Amino acid sequence: MSTHIFLTLLLFSLCFMVSFSHTLNNGFSVELIHRDSPKSPFYQATENKYQRIVNAVRRSINFANHFNKDSLTNTPRSTVIPDKDAYLMTYSVGTPPFKLYGFVDTGSDIVWFQCEPCKKCYNQTTPIFNPSKSSSYKNIPCSSKLCPSYTSCNDQNSCQYSVTYVDESYSQGDLSVETFTLESTTGLPVSFPKTVIGCGTNNTMTSSQGARASSGIVGLGDGPLSLITQLGSSIDRKFSYCLLPYESNTTSKLNFGDVAVVSGDGVVSTPIVIKFAFYVLTLEGFSIGNKRIDIRGSSMDVEGNMMIDSGTTLTFLPSDVYANLKSAIVESVKLERADDPNHALDLCYSVTSDGYNFPLITAHFKGADVKLYSGGTFVPIADDIICWAFFSSDDLGPIFGNLAQQNLLVGYDLKQKIVSFKSMDCSKV
Repeated sequence: MSTHIFLTLLLFSLCFMVSFSHTLNNGFSVELIHRDSPKSPFYQATENKYQRIVNAVRRSINFANHFNKDSLTNTPRSTVIPDKDAYLMTYSVGTPPFKLYGFVDTGSDIVWFQCEPCKKCYNQTTPIFNPSKSSSYKNIPCSSKLCPSYTSCNDQNSCQYSVTYVDESYSQGDLSVETFTLESTTGLPVSFPKTVIGCGTNNTMTSSQGARASSGIVGLGDGPLSLITQLGSSIDRKFSYCLLPYESNTTSKLNFGDVAVVSGDGVVSTPIVIKFAFYVLTLEGFSIGNKRIDIRGSSMDVEGNMMIDSGTTLTFLPSDVYANLKSAIVESVKLERADDPNHALDLCYSVTSDGYNFPLITAHFKGADVKLYSGGTFVPIADDIICWAFFSSDDLGPIFGNLAQQNLLVGYDLKQKIVSFKSMDCSKV
């Protein structure tokens, strides 16, 4: 019996090639590259900076429009559709190592990629992995404890996985063990043998990005088969990232283990509530400058009310909370209103110089007041037009998106069940 797993894509980019001889006592870091960065293999030189932001916003809004909130309560595993918009990851699998690109997803608890021989595969511009050429690849039998109860068996008694997205993308194939390799920023390779992966021979992605680029998905969620869970004690169940603006020519960082600990002056922490293998925080309100907007009495007035996701561009709020926050911004910003020429965002301003300081937005999570970088909360979408990068949606659960997380060091400690934040210039991490 197969299970349909709905995933939210949080995408990173790592270097590949690795060897387990490198000690993990102090952890390690890898590079993150936004899909629209000039360093990305999917960078479109013909697009200007406004087109890239607009495309990211549209993908994020399409994410909301396709989502059915009722599915959150009707499925036993991760339950958010892919946004296919954030950070790319390169890694390698097999012996000898074979390079792949993947979307990284904090809402997923499986690592899967396209495999030969394909029954049905989407158009992948990079080579597809052939398990017959790897000496470390092995299918998992159905009798193995590594074969979860929600999977199925084929005629060869091999464990089969099935991943289905709300946008009708899917992957199906063999659940297997293989060597998973990463290259740290120190240049020392790190290898993880016998990592459980999904070798997909029947796959489709409906977005043009997926059809062009990715080998598959790397799950960083809290489920038993996620990369974070499988790395386990070697990284002490800790990871962190610091996201740069999309146009940056330098890479962001994804950290594992001891180097992922967020410490020092200015660190604030809030509890994680785990729901369906992804990470949910408790938001208590926002401040615009000195004016606070509490969510008491609103549709968000519950414990564990906002998912944190580096794979979603915008920050999504239910209409009642959005309206209150929007009113406070309108009252604070003394600029001429403008229309979004792309008809995507509804609060935009005419800005004829770079000198205007938009108000500071502070997100008040339980026990943690997080000041948001104004360059991520108000974004340029055309010449002389800047828009607020929040979106109203009653269908999609509240999401703390990646624009709002820019220039924050965000650390996940899954043993302590906390997320920590520290404001910093991510180009200097």
